[in-house]
Amino acid sequence: MMSKTLINIKPVILCGGSGTRLWPLSRTGFPKQFLVLSGTTSLFQQATNRLNHLSSSDIKVGETLIVTNEEHRFLVLDQLRELAQVSATLLLEPVGRNTAPALTFAALQAIANGDDPILVVTPADQTVQNGEAFTEALQNSVRVAATGAIVILGIKPDKPETGFGYIKYEGDVGSNSEYNVAQFAEKPDYQTAVAYFASGHYAWNSGMFVVRASIWLKALKHFRQDILESTSNAFMKRLNDNQFVRPDASIFANIPSESVDYAVMEKCPGSEFPIKMISLDAGWNDLGAWEAVWQVGERDTDGNVTSGDTIIESTSNTFINASHRLVSTVGVNNLVIVETADAVLVADRNMSQDVKKIVNKLELQKREERALHRKVSRPWGWYDTLDIGERFKVKRIKVNPGASLSLQKHAKRAEHWVVVTGVAEVTCGDKVITLNENESTYIPVGVKHRLANPGHLPLEIIEVQSGSYLGEDDIIRYEDTYGRMEEGKA
Repeated sequence: MMSKTLINIKPVILCGGSGTRLWPLSRTGFPKQFLVLSGTTSLFQQATNRLNHLSSSDIKVGETLIVTNEEHRFLVLDQLRELAQVSATLLLEPVGRNTAPALTFAALQAIANGDDPILVVTPADQTVQNGEAFTEALQNSVRVAATGAIVILGIKPDKPETGFGYIKYEGDVGSNSEYNVAQFAEKPDYQTAVAYFASGHYAWNSGMFVVRASIWLKALKHFRQDILESTSNAFMKRLNDNQFVRPDASIFANIPSESVDYAVMEKCPGSEFPIKMISLDAGWNDLGAWEAVWQVGERDTDGNVTSGDTIIESTSNTFINASHRLVSTVGVNNLVIVETADAVLVADRNMSQDVKKIVNKLELQKREERALHRKVSRPWGWYDTLDIGERFKVKRIKVNPGASLSLQKHAKRAEHWVVVTGVAEVTCGDKVITLNENESTYIPVGVKHRLANPGHLPLEIIEVQSGSYLGEDDIIRYEDTYGRMEEGKA
């Protein structure tokens, strides 16, 4: 009896979005894919786990490829450490150039060692409620892609929806539940969406697709040779750094910015590249606004979804997320209330898509709340800005065991450090000292210094900065464990 041939796949996680519609929880420095919005793990972790559980008697899951940006690389690594038995390579984009170059980057990496796996591609910021139905649909998609087709996952609509693009499918269903794709349609107006829904031949475009690496590259060469050539040139000059792969930054920055759909998918129907759709009915949601997060949440008898410290009275159909303080409501309906350490959002739930307009105003005003939380993750730990005023700033800093900040100096500020818990190794000029709990030191302006945690327990200190300028970009690095010599961050 002959053994069944295994289909080799590589999960590809597209992890570059900013999620501005979920401000103030989602910010440029900590976007929505890294948030825990449903369940107990982040959306990125959920997506990675889903694709790493597609193995079957005929499917073998290989290394995961994660396309993200330089700024988020340590967030990705931190969250990957919490996932058992996931092997991953991070493909770091110096700038975002949309999904077509991102997928091409992944395909070139996938074939670099002479393999030609099937790529199972998903955005990092979606949620799925029925894992079994998801796995079955993706496994069927892999089997169809193994025949040479491009496969896209179409979400079975449960209502007319104007916020998604649509896929029109036709013909008889195939042996793996696949349909022929007739055409793609842009986000419709409401009347068109009603007609699509009534026809029974349209599905929402999920942004998930399955394709063999060589097929993607061949289709891209046919439809958008310019994207293939420029991405290949950037990839040829890549730098490999442990789990990180970096393309040539200057070449990559000049790649045409284009989506997978516009570059290839929408041109495939009727071409030499067969494209199929498999319907997905698994409680999918792209969590594109707070309204969507309310929809997937666990509601009380009055339709409220709450998390954190909340007390509500005569409140209905409202979403409340309290991160740091007690949030109370009386006599309100149909609201979104999101509280963080430095910003509070109150919005009509039906207008939650317009939160992006607030983010645009924050950007115009150059406010830090657009990009960063008060508590900021770093590869060595985190810091939380407790207070700030004229010529001073107070931070709480946590350094992980065995970690250290860069050897650095500041031109315009001095720093005072007080150890709260743990043991600190402090480099200040030519001296290296050890500080225990309740001990302190002073770092003068312009002196090279470094904070390290030599112990096995977390180190926490209180830092008081004083000076004429307290911005995070007042830093000159001399050594850094994390390869951030050109970045203006602690």
